[in-house]
Amino acid sequence: MQKQDSKKYTLPDEPGVYIFRNAKKQRIYIGKATSLKSRVASYFGDRLMQSRGPLLVRMLEEAVSIEWEQTDSVLEALILEANLIKKYQPLYNSKEKSNKSFNYLVITNEEYPRLLIKRERELIKESVMQETKKNTKEQINMYHAYKKIFGPFPYGTVLKEAMKVVRKIFPYRDTCKLNSKKGCFNYQIGLCPGACIGIINKRNYAKTIQNISMLFQGKKMKLIEQLEKQMRNHAKKEEFEKAATVRNQIYALEHINDIALGEGSNSIKMKNTQRRIEAYDIAHMSEQNRVGVMVVLEDGEPNKNQYRKFKIKTTQPGDIAGLKELLTRRFRHKDDWELPSLIVVDGGKAQINAARKILKEIKLTKNDGHRMSIIPVVGVVKDKRHNPKAIVGNKALGAIHEKEVLLANSEAHRFAIAYHKKIRQKEFL
Repeated sequence: MQKQDSKKYTLPDEPGVYIFRNAKKQRIYIGKATSLKSRVASYFGDRLMQSRGPLLVRMLEEAVSIEWEQTDSVLEALILEANLIKKYQPLYNSKEKSNKSFNYLVITNEEYPRLLIKRERELIKESVMQETKKNTKEQINMYHAYKKIFGPFPYGTVLKEAMKVVRKIFPYRDTCKLNSKKGCFNYQIGLCPGACIGIINKRNYAKTIQNISMLFQGKKMKLIEQLEKQMRNHAKKEEFEKAATVRNQIYALEHINDIALGEGSNSIKMKNTQRRIEAYDIAHMSEQNRVGVMVVLEDGEPNKNQYRKFKIKTTQPGDIAGLKELLTRRFRHKDDWELPSLIVVDGGKAQINAARKILKEIKLTKNDGHRMSIIPVVGVVKDKRHNPKAIVGNKALGAIHEKEVLLANSEAHRFAIAYHKKIRQKEFL
């Protein structure tokens, strides 16, 4: 296939999987991309030999057609690529990894299953061990220890980065030991559900494993439907904390396209989102000259034309009262100003609860198809030196948008302090 042949294909500038076929209509190579358009175009550049090697040059000589399937996110493209490679075993994918270095995600067959990443050669070695009569009981159990195996994934680094994203949505167990007296490190940072110390029961943990399995089977939409049903059931039983947790998982899955694959480095990175994030802060000195501000990030960058200032009028003391007034006045403009996809407040649980209460009172919801959901809120907790210590509230979104959340919070603090100083100077004069 030549460059001029490729020009008849109009590939989208979106993530997905591309397939090269030969004259016999056989799938000879399958790959994933952050941008299908850019990735496929790279095969027809002048430096293919230097950048990709002779193997893929030969593949391109055999190829006569290109197919593709667009996905909602690069993570889903990664999963689809693995499923298609496993199903069709394309010739040039196999040759590219002839040293048995494909990677697999395995789920162990245990009471509380672990999720591990294994090389193909490791699985082959364990298979050989299982067939040897001299195996120890421990070795045989090792081979039978896998409940499910997903893959192959061509690049281990990409898979590891993908699992970091998945783990923030669905915390799971990997290396921690059961019946421990103290929670493992991952439990302490919210990435293990506490199986090691018995915080989560087998039934609920099994649901987590099922959710991850469905995601890696390419059943994201079905998974979201099941989670929506769980959320409604929790809400009916007035289990609002559980309902909120599931809601956060749904939101993270629906916005998992905020994660992009760095084509050159084979790693997953955050990309600028096409979303609006609003951050709020209050500034005063001993309750005097209280002011509030709103700052806006669009496409991951501050949009200073959208910044707004407010003089706080309430006589009730404290930042919570000021925040409530600030949000109430801001959302009087809900028909004039674009609504945010995420709200950032300066503070912890009290500030988050205050923001959520205001949103509920003014019935500010967004329609996600058949489901109505309140705009999510995160808070930035500071240490004694006023440096960010943790992002709380909607932890899944906080983790996915950490860089943007911290930037928005910092901008809000800077803008509030500058406005407060200006008001003080005017009053002094």
